[in-house]
Parts: sequence; structure tokens; C-alpha cells
Amino acid sequence: MLRIAVCDDMPDFLDQIQQCILRWPDGPDRVSVDTFTDADTLITSHSRTPFDIILLDVVMPLLSGIDAAKEIRQQDKSVKIVFLTSSPEFAVDSYRVKASNYLLKPLDAKKLYHCLEELSEDILQNAKRILVKGRYGFHRIALQDIEFVESDNKYIHFFLVNKTTLTSSDPLYAYEHKLLLADGFFKCNRSYIVNLYRIDSFSTKEIRMRSGYRIPISRSFQKEFETAYFTTLFGKAGDL
Repeated sequence: MLRIAVCDDMPDFLDQIQQCILRWPDGPDRVSVDTFTDADTLITSHSRTPFDIILLDVVMPLLSGIDAAKEIRQQDKSVKIVFLTSSPEFAVDSYRVKASNYLLKPLDAKKLYHCLEELSEDILQNAKRILVKGRYGFHRIALQDIEFVESDNKYIHFFLVNKTTLTSSDPLYAYEHKLLLADGFFKCNRSYIVNLYRIDSFSTKEIRMRSGYRIPISRSFQKEFETAYFTTLFGKAGDL
């Protein structure tokens, strides 16, 4: 699933571009679009669950798109940033924060789709993947597409962000060395490995994933989980 964020202080424009992206021929089944009217909220959201592509208005009150991109770049060197602007004079500034592209307003749908296609291809080519032995052959899965993995003793099930499930007869330990904390994964009990970036909320007893699934946390892993979550998403440990 390709996660796209659009930030612009004009609500009408946000609605238009969101609908335009959802009409992208290659988009509806593999993208999600979040919209923001201010850069501060975007930065906070991205720090919790990183986006793949950010479409960012250059001229906004309080915090400009350029300044917002500088803050985002301090945390994330790989996210694709595309500036939205009414004037090409900001092109030089966009390259200083390693923007992937800039699009002129009013937006041309074909140029937007072409831009998104190029960026999505680059993201998919560079995404870390694992090979999973399914019931009918082998599958290459991008790590970012895995929400969590569940073992039911006989099989393990890969629950993907597109709401499909891939089942394998391999044991869970066969994938533990492939689903690492460095990539955002944590084994919260003997039967589950979760993608920390896909967590919606958690308590001392359970994790609620963005899909709505509730996953128990082993008592012996509570503190370790908390540390892993806050360190991975925010760069520091936190306290419940």
C-alpha cells in the first residue's frame, strides 16, 4: 500500500487533489491519501506513521512548505517530497531539501499521475522484501506491506495492509531473522510479530492495529515493546 499525504492550507484544493489521486488509474487499490491543512500536523503524523510520498504546498501560513520539508528531512531521508506551487521560482529551494519534483498549480492530472507513477516505481524497486513460501508457490512481499504475522501452530499468516492474507506452512521462527526491529518489526508474544508503524494504539495488555485487529502483548515483553515502539517511531523511549 502506497501512503500519500497532501498538505495545503486550502480545503477546496485538498479535496480536489485527493479525488484526483483516487481517480489515478493505478491508484485506488494500492494507495491511501491523507490530507492536512497545516504543516505541523503533517510532521507529527509522519513521525508516527511515515508516508511514502508527501505533496506539500510551498506557501502556507505559520510554517512554510520549505521549512516543513527541512524538519521532515531531519527525521526521514527517504520519503519522496513533491512541492505544489503557483510559481517556478521555488524550484531552487525545492532541490535544497532534496525534493523529488515540483508541480505547478493549477495541477494537470496527467502530470500528477506521471509524477506519482515515477515515484511509486522507485519506491517499489527500493523497498525491502522477503520471500514467503505460500500454499501455491513463493511470493515476494515488501516489508512495508506487512501489518502483522500470526502463528496458529500449524501455519503462519501474513496479514497485509491491503486486507489480504498470505498463509505459509513454514514456522514463525523461519521469518524472525527477516522481520527485524531495524525495519520496524517486534515480536510481542510467541505467536505474533507486529509492524510498529501500523499500530493505531496500545495499552499494557494489547495492541490495536490500524486494521482494527487486537493483538495481546506478553507480560514479559511489555517494557521491551514500549521501548521499541517509542524508539522506532520517535527516536526515544517513552513511559506508559
